[in-house]
Parts: sequence; C-alpha cells; structure tokens
Amino acid sequence: MKLDASSPETSRPIENAVARMVTERLLLRDFEASDFEEVYAFCSDPDVMRYFTGEPETAEEVRAFLRRTVELAQQQPQTKFRYAIVLRTENRVIGGCGLDIMDAHAREGEIGYHLLASCWGRGYATETARALLQFGFDDLKLHRIFADSFARNGASARVMEKAGLKYEARLRQNRRCAEGWDDTLLYALLEDEWRAASGTETQA
Repeated sequence: MKLDASSPETSRPIENAVARMVTERLLLRDFEASDFEEVYAFCSDPDVMRYFTGEPETAEEVRAFLRRTVELAQQQPQTKFRYAIVLRTENRVIGGCGLDIMDAHAREGEIGYHLLASCWGRGYATETARALLQFGFDDLKLHRIFADSFARNGASARVMEKAGLKYEARLRQNRRCAEGWDDTLLYALLEDEWRAASGTETQA
C-alpha cells in the first residue's frame, strides 16, 4: 500500500491532509459530491446500517454527510478523516471508512469502515483497515489505534483480527442495534506492535 499526502510533515497530525491510499485492489480518497448515488446505495441499506447508525439513512442525511466530509477536511489541524472506498478495477465507490484522532496528546486514534453488502466477504474491509492503520501509524504518528464492533457482528470482529488488532475488552450492553441491546467488542493495536508486524522501525 502506498500513500500520497499533500503535507510532507509527519511528526504531528497532518493539517488539511488530502490523502490517497492505494492498496492492491482499492483506492481510499476524499468523498466527492458526485459520489451521492453510490454512497446512498449502502447508507440506505438496512443490512449495512444495522451495526453502524442502526437505521437506514435518508437521501438528505447522505447529502449532509458528504457536505460534512468537506468541512472535516478543512479543519486545522485535521483530526477526522473520511474516505470513500473505491474498487479500482471498476472505479466504483463500494463503501466508506474513517480515522479519528481521539486524543492528540496521547496520540490515540479510532478507525471504522462499512461496505456495500454485495462486497462483503471479499477481504475489502480487511484491506481498508490495514491501509488506515498504516496511515495512522506512519503518517499521523499515532501511538495506539482502536476499533470496536457489536458483539453480534462477528464478521467485523474477524476483520479487526485479520488486520492485526488485538482483543482488549467486552463492554456489556452499552449499545443498541436493530435487535436491541448488545455488547461492544474492543480491539486495539500499538505502534510498536505495528512496526514489529510490518518490519519497520519506530521513528522517534
């Protein structure tokens, strides 16, 4: 995976970053207004959203989200990164993902992702998660990155494990989904663990 960013500064969170992450099969890029139809396709799907916001999103909610991504990219410094997941062979948006800097002082971030249902089970989510981890550790210089999922969503837990995150905790019935109350599974990865797995040295 390679990453191109507008800022050469890597010792602190990138300000106004415009990042394009290119993996074997995917391109992660900023959302565009022209992505509306493809984004609406998965955001309005109850099966996709049941473990995300809990409810399908309306057309206006999707438009508001796309407008919000532009605002987030203009933050100084930028602390919330939102990217469209594009299938390179078809130049088609198949999902969305993001990384939030939760605590700049502690250098901690959170990643998330969701995909069109027809694209589940093909390894795209794992590929996305690994790209976000590399972005967070290599370019944003984070110390710890975490992700979580509903306990009912076993597929998401498997993605986190395949991406290299370590299971840390189970929070009991702290979230609601379409089926009611559910537990949250928390996974995380430390910078040193990422370096060891990827064969790169920690940069001071």
